Amino acid sequence: MTTVDPEFNTDVARQQRRARLFTRINAADKWFQVLGLSWATPVLKAAAGDNPRAQMTEIWRLLIIPLLSICAFLLLWGTLAPKVQTSLGAVPGPAQVWGEMVSLNKDAKAKAAKRAKFEAMVEKRNQKFIDAGQPEKVKNVAFTGAPTYYQQIWTSIKTVFFGFLIAIVIAVPLGIAAGLSPTANAALNPLIQIFKPVSPLAWLPIVTMIVSAVYVTNDGWFAKSFLISAITVTLCSLWPTLINTALGVASIDKDLVNVSKVLKMNTYTKITKLVLPSALPLIFTGLRLSLGVGWMVLIAAEMLAQNPGLGKFVWDEFQNGSSSSLAKIMVAVFTIGIIGFLLDRVMYALQSLFTFTNNR
Repeated sequence: MTTVDPEFNTDVARQQRRARLFTRINAADKWFQVLGLSWATPVLKAAAGDNPRAQMTEIWRLLIIPLLSICAFLLLWGTLAPKVQTSLGAVPGPAQVWGEMVSLNKDAKAKAAKRAKFEAMVEKRNQKFIDAGQPEKVKNVAFTGAPTYYQQIWTSIKTVFFGFLIAIVIAVPLGIAAGLSPTANAALNPLIQIFKPVSPLAWLPIVTMIVSAVYVTNDGWFAKSFLISAITVTLCSLWPTLINTALGVASIDKDLVNVSKVLKMNTYTKITKLVLPSALPLIFTGLRLSLGVGWMVLIAAEMLAQNPGLGKFVWDEFQNGSSSSLAKIMVAVFTIGIIGFLLDRVMYALQSLFTFTNNR
C-alpha cells in the first residue's frame, strides 16, 4: 500500500490556496482599474509572494512615482505661494487650504444643526396648533439660511447629471441616425460643425432669456436657475456623444450588416441587437467626454449666471475679498477636480459593465 507523504499534501494545499488567492486578486484588478487604484494589484501580489521583484517595479511605477510627484507639487506650492502677493494677501499654501477645508466642514455642520433646530421648532409649532384643533394655522415654513458647502456641491452634481441625461436622450438617437444613414449624416454634420465650438458663455444669455420667457411658473418641479444651468450643460456636452455614437455605428463590421439583411431584421431589432452592442465602446467614450465637458461648462455657467452651486461659491468668495477667500477658492478648485475624476470613474465603471474594452 502506497503511503502519501503528509508534507506533500500540505504543499499541495498551500499551492491551491495561493492559486485561489491570485485568482481573486486578478478578478479584483478590473475594479481596482475602475476606481483608479491600479497600484493595489501589485501590492497584493507582492504581499502574497508572487515575484516580489517584478511587483516592486509595478509598485514603483503605479504608486511611488505618483506619490513623489504629489509631494513635489506640494513642496513647490508651499515654497512659492508665500512669495506671491495679491490684493487679498499672499497666495495660501497647502496648510492654509487644509485649514479652510476643515473650517468649511465645521461651518456645514453648524448650519445643518441650525436647520435641524429650525425645522424642529416649526414642527413643534404646527403640532401645537393641531393639538389645539386649529389645523388651518399649520404652515410649512422653509428654512432660508445660506446653503452649506456640501449642499452647493450636491446642487452642482444634480444639475450636471440632469443636463447630461438630456444630452444623452438627444445625442444617442441622432448619432445612430447619422451613423446608419448618409443622408442624416449630411444633414447633421453642418449643424455639428457650427454649434460644437460655441462657448457656454455664448449660450448662457440665450438660454436664460428663453427659459425666463417659457418657464413662467413659480411652483414648478424645477427652479429656473437649475434649468438654465442644466440646459447650458446639455447644449455644450451633447456633441462628443453624438460624434462618437455616429462614428461607432458607422464603423460596424460590414459582414454584420449583411447578416442583418439576410435575416431581414426590422430597424428596431437591428439597432438593439446589432448596432448598439457593436457601437457601445465608442458611445461610452463619447459619454465620458460629454460628462467631463458638462462639468466644466456647469462651473462657468454657475459663475456667470450666479446660479446655485460650486461656481457661485467660487464667485461669491472672489467678490467677498476676505483674507480667507483665496484659500476657500482653492478648496473649491480641488473639490471640482476630485468630483470630475469621480464622475469619469463612474462612467468608466458603467463602461466596464456593458462593454469588453480596456480603454481607460
